[in-house]
Amino acid sequence: MTSPAAPTASADGISEASRGPVPRTLLTALTPMAWGTTYIVTTELLPAGHPLFAGLLRALPGGLIALALSRTLPRGAWWGKAAALGVLNIGLPFPLLFFAAERLPGGVAATLAAAQPLVIALLAVTVLREALSAWRLAWGVIGVFGVGLMVIGPNAAFDQLGIAAALGSAVSMALGITLTKRWGRPGEAGPTAFAGWQLTAGGLCLLPVTFLAEGAPPVIDGTGAVGYLWMGLIGGLLSYTLWFRGVTTLPVTAVAVLLLLSPLVATALGAIVLDQRFGPLQLAGFGLSLAAIVAGQLPAPARYRR
Repeated sequence: MTSPAAPTASADGISEASRGPVPRTLLTALTPMAWGTTYIVTTELLPAGHPLFAGLLRALPGGLIALALSRTLPRGAWWGKAAALGVLNIGLPFPLLFFAAERLPGGVAATLAAAQPLVIALLAVTVLREALSAWRLAWGVIGVFGVGLMVIGPNAAFDQLGIAAALGSAVSMALGITLTKRWGRPGEAGPTAFAGWQLTAGGLCLLPVTFLAEGAPPVIDGTGAVGYLWMGLIGGLLSYTLWFRGVTTLPVTAVAVLLLLSPLVATALGAIVLDQRFGPLQLAGFGLSLAAIVAGQLPAPARYRR
């Protein structure tokens, strides 16, 4: 097993060693918060009917920009590792998630996606050889339950292929996150370069799928351009740079619980911008999910430790 590189000054001038866990956690939390804007940006700003094209522009341009800024390419075995991580973290989850969104109500898809912390907690045992964190596993279950209360309506439909695609997307990204933690980041690559490798690999994987499934790109007006810029620069380049830095420097199960912030932000934006109703069940679910996120960052009480 390759050990993660020791924290050093990164290519963009920021040293992981100079940051405590709380600042690193807060920076990492910005990523799922940015991802939580995806739904409202897609529905309000982007041309309809081209979700894969949006995913492509979220990945490939940001990856190429990161490569140009860092001027660092993988070496040796890292060509294969970067390609595998790019496919698992970006190239495979995107089309599976969009397929699930077409066949499932948004609430069901969001709840299944929120199961990622549970999958990562189990993968940490088998892939990272870590002891099972009953504390974070329990709060992960509570968080998924909270997301379900927020977003699943009384008339939710369950399609088997949609459920399989949503779970496949969650498992793919969970495995990608776990392997990112196991392999670490090579010493010659800063966070920007590391994100650029994966965004480019994932974007190249999405490229043929997008044009085979959706055909020619849509006509992009000014509003669409703003949406695509947000997706590519904030939801892609900046978010993944912060995310992979957090994954490689923080406990992976604690980082995984932060993913619950994405449906929280999406639900809050729906209530604020789209005037969607927020009833008692939604408020209870919001509170449970928020409690799970906070508790997942705290050390486990003594009775949960072995």
